[in-house]
Amino acid sequence: MRKIMLCSAALAALVACGGTAATSAQDNGAAVSRVEAAEAFAVEELDRFAEPWAMTFLPDGRLLVTEKAGTLRIRASDGATIEVAGAPQVDYGGQGGLGDVVLHPRFAENGLVYLSYADAGEEDLRGAAVARARLVEEGGAARLERLEVIWRQVPKYDGHGHYGHRIAFGPDGFLYISSGDRQEFNPAQLMASNLGKVVRLNDDGSVPADNPYASESDPIARQVWTLGHRNPLGIAFAPDGRLWEIEMGPQGGDELNLIERGANYGYPIVSNGDHYDGTRIPDHSTRPEFRAPAAWWTPVISPGDMIFYTGGLFADWRGNILVAGMSAEAIVRVAIEGDSAREIERIAMGQRIREIEQAPDGSIWVLEDQEEAGGAGGRLLRLTPAR
Repeated sequence: MRKIMLCSAALAALVACGGTAATSAQDNGAAVSRVEAAEAFAVEELDRFAEPWAMTFLPDGRLLVTEKAGTLRIRASDGATIEVAGAPQVDYGGQGGLGDVVLHPRFAENGLVYLSYADAGEEDLRGAAVARARLVEEGGAARLERLEVIWRQVPKYDGHGHYGHRIAFGPDGFLYISSGDRQEFNPAQLMASNLGKVVRLNDDGSVPADNPYASESDPIARQVWTLGHRNPLGIAFAPDGRLWEIEMGPQGGDELNLIERGANYGYPIVSNGDHYDGTRIPDHSTRPEFRAPAAWWTPVISPGDMIFYTGGLFADWRGNILVAGMSAEAIVRVAIEGDSAREIERIAMGQRIREIEQAPDGSIWVLEDQEEAGGAGGRLLRLTPAR
């Protein structure tokens, strides 16, 4: 089939060899525990937000929350919320709007907040962007100052899907951004585009000198850390410092990947799912030069985010990945075993879960996904061990 020929000879030279054995959550030879939320958690509803997308804790325990239509809020421990003025203008619609929010590793010194969002271009085109600004609070009000865009998806496309745009700082101090393929397939394998990639940048958006393609003449190629991704909606660093990523597959084949410098994960040349029109995509096992996922799911779980749990309230879960499952309407718990992974528990939440975070006290906070504007709002839940 012609789609197998997407990777040119020049691109093939960039392919990273090797890979781990992939396992399907449906056929990995291990039992997956399936429980209801009430069996695992004491569930406390704390608040509701309009189409919430992401959250992060401030050093004092308050919460920053993004709402997809473009609002950034601070929620205090007593439930009071204020809107943060000066958020970037977003291209709201479909999967697009205000996305992720993280703090600079030295936030206590510089007050810098990083936001991802859908950014409008000319002629009804759009793409993800990342901006940073200083969070300033005075007199009970809050605002972002000196907002600057430090990264954009290149090129922009029409449509409103597959932005990806999760962001995380690594223990190395660099900024990692997951960039979706924008439902355009081929750019995930093209080094002149940063779509379908994980990119690695300095905190100001410049390119680190030791990136795998830093010597390339094309400035976009220099950003690339890994390539061959579809719609990566979760990135997180494990306690051992390794980066893991989770992405939506096409019709089947959601993937959990161990992200390694310069590796190519194969999309759209290979996938453990198929196109929505029924067109087959060769499995990872047919092309060993591409990095295979550490775990994969068919039927899909539609991951919205992921964290590594490191707290004390759920001591048996330390080092496990907790995945926010949207179509699964569950928290999916995954154990890491070297370079491989396997699902070990699925906790039914009864609603689509968009975002998951660990609070300073070790409790688990989740944001429910609100698919349609104008609804009752996505709940913010605090989960502690069942009594």
